[in-house]
Amino acid sequence: MTTKVLITGINGAHARMVALRLRARGCQILGIDRRPWPDAPEGVQVFQTDVRKRPAADVFRQHRPDVVIHMATILSAPSMRWPSATITHFTASAEERLRINLHGTRLVFEYCHEYGVKQAVFVGRHTIYGAAPDAPLYRTEDEPPLAVSTFPELADLVAADLYAGTALWRWPGLKTAVLRLVYMLGPTRRGTLASFLDGARVPMILGFDPLFHFMHDEDGVEAIVQAVDHQLSGVFNVAGPPPVPLSILARGTGRQPLHLPEPFFKYTSGRFGLPYLPPGAVAHIKHPIVVDASAFRKATGFQHKYDAHDVMVSFRDA
Repeated sequence: MTTKVLITGINGAHARMVALRLRARGCQILGIDRRPWPDAPEGVQVFQTDVRKRPAADVFRQHRPDVVIHMATILSAPSMRWPSATITHFTASAEERLRINLHGTRLVFEYCHEYGVKQAVFVGRHTIYGAAPDAPLYRTEDEPPLAVSTFPELADLVAADLYAGTALWRWPGLKTAVLRLVYMLGPTRRGTLASFLDGARVPMILGFDPLFHFMHDEDGVEAIVQAVDHQLSGVFNVAGPPPVPLSILARGTGRQPLHLPEPFFKYTSGRFGLPYLPPGAVAHIKHPIVVDASAFRKATGFQHKYDAHDVMVSFRDA
């Protein structure tokens, strides 16, 4: 019997990659997105609507997917090269972010329960752990998400992640995997880190060179697919190669690190060809957010294909 997989936010670059990979494995792919996918291939059916609207519930009711992969949260910073390519977390209002991220997630999981979905995968981010000088270097899944206190703009994403986790006890019949992926980087040039690295210069706080944890686009997509294949249940950090210092990341992607005294940083953010960062994000270029992904590797056997150098070069040359 063909497995029906519904992907929310299917028109995102990484979500499309997940859809195509699962389609190649014989799955029937359904998608929900506010944006169209005009050239969607055969075997991929996209419904152009918002997950918070009634037509989204109708998709669940009429098509009864077996698996749902929720990728419709917003979190990317705007790209200077493609400023309209993504809905941006940092430019959307706090009210809109809350409606999309928390309320959208709540409705998706309620539909999963109501319409008999067997498995749900929530694709979240490792940044919910927050960046702080006294945090442990490697964060495990037991670490509390502290981004709310250090980076208020991420509060809605933290809330969405925690709500998805409640499905583990709220609806035990629904196999739920909450994935906390490190930054995805590569030739798609999409995502928060890609946007941060989009210019010729990368801002750094003078005296700080934090480790950055990232993985190749293809490895991140494969990890999501493996979560489906292994019918994971639980909360899992997902990572690829070991982290590297921000200065090496900048040079490895062909950028020039620009060291700025912290008091001057707020005056240059979003100006002079530098990326915009809200005040709470400054901690992220001072202190590392590195995760322990051993539980995911043990549960799935996942091994990344691309080392840090490969990832940086693939982004640089794209």
